[in-house]
Amino acid sequence: MRAWTKYSLQQAVAQRLRGFKLIVVSNREPYVHEHNNGRIECIKPASGVVTAMDPIMRASGGVWVAHGNGTADRIPVDARQHVRVPPEAPAYDLRRVWLPAEVERAHYGLANEGIWPLCHVAFHRPRFRSRDWESYRRANELFAEAVLEEANGYPAFVLIQDYHFGLLPRILKRANPQLNIAQFWHIPWPHNDVFRTFPRKRELLEGLLGNDLFGFQLPCHCSNFLETVNCNLEAQVDFDHAHVRTGEYDTAVRAFPISIDFDERAGMAYSPEMSIAIAEWRAELGHVRNILGIGIDRIDYTKGIQERLEAVSLLFQEHPEYIGKLTFLQVGVPSRTAIPDYRQLNSLIWERAEQINLRWACGSWKPIVFLRRHLDQKALAALHLMADFCIVSPLHDGMNLVAKEFVASRIDQDGVLILSEFAGAARELTEALIVNPFDT
Repeated sequence: MRAWTKYSLQQAVAQRLRGFKLIVVSNREPYVHEHNNGRIECIKPASGVVTAMDPIMRASGGVWVAHGNGTADRIPVDARQHVRVPPEAPAYDLRRVWLPAEVERAHYGLANEGIWPLCHVAFHRPRFRSRDWESYRRANELFAEAVLEEANGYPAFVLIQDYHFGLLPRILKRANPQLNIAQFWHIPWPHNDVFRTFPRKRELLEGLLGNDLFGFQLPCHCSNFLETVNCNLEAQVDFDHAHVRTGEYDTAVRAFPISIDFDERAGMAYSPEMSIAIAEWRAELGHVRNILGIGIDRIDYTKGIQERLEAVSLLFQEHPEYIGKLTFLQVGVPSRTAIPDYRQLNSLIWERAEQINLRWACGSWKPIVFLRRHLDQKALAALHLMADFCIVSPLHDGMNLVAKEFVASRIDQDGVLILSEFAGAARELTEALIVNPFDT
């Protein structure tokens, strides 16, 4: 198996894309400009898509097209809505797309309240509204306009990220047949019995089959997609070769389990700044005694945070010898707070953590520390190094890079990863302690 480096990746991309411009499309941008105390700060958001794609873009150049929603995003862009990133060593162009407020809200409504729960099968009912679908289509059209401007009628390789752009491939292919289009669907694809509840299923599938290549995290997601197409469209589905042929296009369907830059993560753990970051955590968590467990997630019902807290509480009930000795730190990164279900989830997790603390706390010690804030990568790596164990227990997840980041950070070869069998990472990190998050 080839060991990829930034240099070999750059050489491979240059050779394969000779004569083609590389255009990456995602909803979330790799760098966000925000107002902060009278100055503009450029932030790299915590995102699996960004973690995976930013090293490729740095190595290969090209253009990343994304939704601009930072408070200062309009200030650094030029007349073509471009800004060079990353700021410390510019390597590629970020093209920002501006969505009207109503289109943005309803587009996210379909993507995050409809497609997201539909695909994760996490016992959360999807919501499908006609106005959300119309805005989803309009957002895809606005992104298509930006991509077509960047390609300017010439051949280009367009790499689309995730479920926000299910209609984009077909729009692009019809407008510019010279485009080579691939899309990576970072989340699971459900069985057809689940997907058939989606009212616009035919239009979504036809849009996705505008791709030349359609990628998933796991082979089982590829199989589910092929079965879904076979049951809902008049198309030739070749299950043996994972290929779909329609009257217009041919689409190859493949699994590409995504990973992280291991050397970069390990190098961060080795860096001199790490001792400072660990000291800062020890000062903040002064009441932590002998054992530290951690969980690091976006606050989302698919991540199993509530189930995880119940398991910690049960541990104290069945093993009281850990009372006063074990602290579990849950980092909950605020997410999709404009959606009522997510605001309610924030409150429910906070209330449950407080209830557990009220039951088991003694003296200055409390069993649960719940931090609702964004943390930079060095602070996260320091937590990885300090922890005796890390729980990654999603109810359903395409991959989950937190699990891989924890392993890569443990340059001391210590620490225990407790990993849900319903995370894609469980197929690869087989020496973790594999658990069923539904079993408290």
